Amino acid sequence: MDAFYCHHFELPLPEGHRFPMSKYRLLHERVADASARLGIVLREPAPAGVEDLLRVHCPDYVRAMLAGEVEAAMMRRIGFPWSAAMVERSRRSVGGTIAALRAAIAGDGVAVNLAGGTHHAAHARGGGYCVFNDAVVAARHVRHHGLATRVLIVDLDVHQGDGSAALCAGDDDTFTFSMHAARNYPAVKPPSDLDVALPDGTGDAAYLDALARWLPEAIERARPEAAIYLAGADPFAGDRLGHLALSKPGLAQRDRLVLGRLAAAGLPVAVAMAGGYAEQVEDIVDIHFATVGIAAGIRPARSRAV
Repeated sequence: MDAFYCHHFELPLPEGHRFPMSKYRLLHERVADASARLGIVLREPAPAGVEDLLRVHCPDYVRAMLAGEVEAAMMRRIGFPWSAAMVERSRRSVGGTIAALRAAIAGDGVAVNLAGGTHHAAHARGGGYCVFNDAVVAARHVRHHGLATRVLIVDLDVHQGDGSAALCAGDDDTFTFSMHAARNYPAVKPPSDLDVALPDGTGDAAYLDALARWLPEAIERARPEAAIYLAGADPFAGDRLGHLALSKPGLAQRDRLVLGRLAAAGLPVAVAMAGGYAEQVEDIVDIHFATVGIAAGIRPARSRAV
């Protein structure tokens, strides 16, 4: 299985910033140590091309972001200070999901981006630590290149994928499924094709029951040829920015359920890590590493690759 990394393109953050940038380096170290055992090949992705970004984002927004001419209010909404390193990091993260989806379609049926999941970025703005929307950019990339006609985005970050929902409204060939905490960020939640909003404190059993009920409906309605799975670590009970209460074993069972269902449907799938804000960064890395290990053991029953 291919796994794409960009942890070494690290954006500079002020001292005490709450975004856990170190999780990407630590995750890469864990995956590298286990790569031979898990059958993982680590690869550095190319940055997302401007033409890929423009299939999704407003030209003025892309230009301003690349040139460092973004208004201060926009950068506050994103939550990062602007820098050329931030832009490069963001493009590499999107490039990782593009590369993972292409690899899944062309190869073993599953590949991983050790970053990604930037689902709050919309047409003309970023938000919530998201600059460009990697899942929608990747979906439109493979559609543009004739690698898949219809793509399903399975978004299990604890926060609703508002950017993806807004970008794909009226797009019949990209289906957005988001299962998230009802009362969490963002305050305004544009409707996904299928939203499942969960009450605060939802634990393993109720979460997995809901997922087992609604994921098959998402697959049936989407009629996809490929999928992108945002495997957020932030439904974890110890997450600072989540309102749910899943355990690490519960999150691993979530990943088995999602990847097993997608594999049974014969769908190539790119997995992105998405959010995670536990007090101890090691907890985030444990959850992401378990996701990678589960993905490495999954193969679709049949390939729909073109």
